[in-house]
Amino acid sequence: MRRRSEPHTFEQRLGAQKLRLEHELSGLADGPQRDVILARIDQLQTAAEMYGFLKLREEAAAPR
Repeated sequence: MRRRSEPHTFEQRLGAQKLRLEHELSGLADGPQRDVILARIDQLQTAAEMYGFLKLREEAAAPR
């Protein structure tokens, strides 16, 4: 039977994707493909910030 790996959190998946794109970016010259990857990295950063903000609000609203 195949063993399943541990599930990754949303934050971990965002970080891994960002690292992958940054590595890909390092091998590209200026041009449209580089611009697309830079925009995608920016989107991932925004998503991480929004997730962090929403997570803080959720924790603050949780009953104690």
